[in-house]
Amino acid sequence: MATHDLDLSVAVESYDFEPSSGIPNSRLPTLIYRGGLDEPVRMAGAADTILTRNMWQGVWVWSIYPYWHFHTKGHEVLACVCGSARVGLGGDDGIETDLNAGDVVVIPAGVGHKRLSATEDFSVVGAYPPGQEGDITKPEEIDFEEARKKAASVPLPDTDPIYGREGPLFQYWKLRAADVGEHASSEHEAAAEGEGASETSEIHEERSVTDKSGATSEK
Repeated sequence: MATHDLDLSVAVESYDFEPSSGIPNSRLPTLIYRGGLDEPVRMAGAADTILTRNMWQGVWVWSIYPYWHFHTKGHEVLACVCGSARVGLGGDDGIETDLNAGDVVVIPAGVGHKRLSATEDFSVVGAYPPGQEGDITKPEEIDFEEARKKAASVPLPDTDPIYGREGPLFQYWKLRAADVGEHASSEHEAAAEGEGASETSEIHEERSVTDKSGATSEK
């Protein structure tokens, strides 16, 4: 299905961000495919075709907002097709990096990003998985816990935006999601065991307050 062959020489950078100044960020890593778009397809129309055929939709062509924002309703891909820019990822405690024509960044829901500076011709093609959208959310406009829960509930995409059924997205995101799932399952089991122990303790306490006459005192 992919219209872009997987180039094994493409360098993939992976970044993990902890919450920062009201930005929830994500347990999924932010990925940058350096040179992910070959030169012949570093055009808005060609990038649009690649993303659409790989089932990423809501395609737009523009720049990146110059203030911290994130999305709670969708993961986002930004494919740079022209110019270059310095961008921030992950909030004030995150990183600054350069995006050049051909670079592709895949941003999980919840991860903060903004444009710091750019050439006049800088433009990216953006898109989202089916059923998802890039709601523009500023950290000061939403309760942190609400933002965190919304972003964490966004489902994983079925395809890599550039490489379709193959690609770095599955290597990095699905393995991480599996690790997170195992961690959550362990926490749930531990909590359940703790509740069971608590119930047993309460039963024991109720029995221990029975007076000598055999009547149980009220608690």
